[in-house]
Amino acid sequence: MSNAAKPTLSSGINGETKETMDVRRADWRIGHVVYQIFLDRFAPSDRLDEKRALYASPRRLMSWDEEPSRGAYLHDEHISEAETQFWGGDLHSLMGQLDYLRDLGVDLVYLNPVFEAFSNHKYDASDFRKIDPAYGTNEDLGALSRQCHERGMRLMLDGVFNHIGRRSAHFQSAIANGSGKNRDHYYIGENYRNGYRGWRNVANLPELNLENPDVREMVYRAEDSIVQGWIRDAGIDGWRLDVAPDLGFEVLGELTDAAHSADPQSCVIGETWNYPEEWLHVLDGVMNMHARLLILNLCDGKMGPGAFATAFERMVDDSDYEGLLRSHMVLDNHDVPRIQTLLEDPAMLRMARVLQFTLPGCPVIYYGSELGMKGGHDPLNRGPMRWETANDENEDLTFIKKLTAIRREFGALRYGNYRRLDAEELVAFSRTTDCARDTILVFANPSDEEVHDIMAVRNSRLMDVAPLECLLSGDHISMHCGVAEVTLPPKSIRVFRTLDWDQPGGYSLYKRVP
Repeated sequence: MSNAAKPTLSSGINGETKETMDVRRADWRIGHVVYQIFLDRFAPSDRLDEKRALYASPRRLMSWDEEPSRGAYLHDEHISEAETQFWGGDLHSLMGQLDYLRDLGVDLVYLNPVFEAFSNHKYDASDFRKIDPAYGTNEDLGALSRQCHERGMRLMLDGVFNHIGRRSAHFQSAIANGSGKNRDHYYIGENYRNGYRGWRNVANLPELNLENPDVREMVYRAEDSIVQGWIRDAGIDGWRLDVAPDLGFEVLGELTDAAHSADPQSCVIGETWNYPEEWLHVLDGVMNMHARLLILNLCDGKMGPGAFATAFERMVDDSDYEGLLRSHMVLDNHDVPRIQTLLEDPAMLRMARVLQFTLPGCPVIYYGSELGMKGGHDPLNRGPMRWETANDENEDLTFIKKLTAIRREFGALRYGNYRRLDAEELVAFSRTTDCARDTILVFANPSDEEVHDIMAVRNSRLMDVAPLECLLSGDHISMHCGVAEVTLPPKSIRVFRTLDWDQPGGYSLYKRVP
């Protein structure tokens, strides 16, 4: 290897240079903690009396102590009864809970759709430029954005730009006028099941014709487009794009560029149930559902430690790493059962949560999961927030606060590199920056038996016999000659930080090692 190709003394084990780490440290989009809110269910509104007319039949205003139910399909409305149940939460009631989110350790507030729509989930928007009256006004959204920023948090909206709601006046005029300009904004014809193309043939969700330049102009190209307009006018910090792969690589790339033209620091995250590799070329990050399934399979006993470690390492190798650091690490959300329902074993639930917070990416807390809320498939996973359990006695809440505090303290978990360690029976990996004392080592034993393992840590900066301390249990181990020896109880996980060698006189093993 030529001198020019050799790593410098400041380059680290994975090429971590100070310059690279400084860039990552300065990018708010990397490694933040996300809190996802289904606005109707998050915080009770004190404005229900003035909003009651908005919940007229077939809508139904529920009591906050009621749970969602599936109900029957309403054929005339082309939606189910579950989509017409409302609890009345709004932007104003959310603003009253921002201090709770800040104290929880949240960096980014992500809202499910808030634009005018008939259903409670609002993935059937009728007007992308108007906040649904049940939630408030456009001015309320701007106020929420400002209040988030005042508390050091950011705000992301859900962008549903593949389709629109059947009740939209824009769509209804396209259906009614055979020669109107709007007609080319949709796919209309007798060859489609409903006379028009709906997302996955759902009648209530007619798809936008994104091949039409006018539609692209309206959605994201123009400075006053939907994507750019909300960034410029309301000060939102980014978009989570619904069904992102349905938009395709070209549209996603253009849309991301358009968001960046409105604000170079805006963040565009795509909902992808696909392997993330190529989607990270056209997005800032993805909802990493691939990583989610790997974690669930490991913690549910369907995948062994070796298979998990190999699959995760391959994903890291295949993907743009900065894109992974910006990607959302999801365990549960409005589309899947809550994690407390999927993993009933408290030890495995704890393991899944720790992996979510220590593997590369941005951990997402789905509203109420920090309180231990349960819920099966939609709509059971969308129950009203149980504020009566938000207290210091709630062990789930205490544990989430501990994890957010650990991430805030250790940059390696937010923006550090990832390296798999070659354990035999454990999941083992390191997170590293340009500073040796910022190193984190994670060991997980998902089995029912105690595991003793010896492995090379593969980090030449970690000093011999310098102790390591677990941030969760307080356990200590030390390495010798770059080899770690650990014993983990069944169904347990350890997160070790590096410590200096405690000797009289302030002597440091790391005195000349950055």
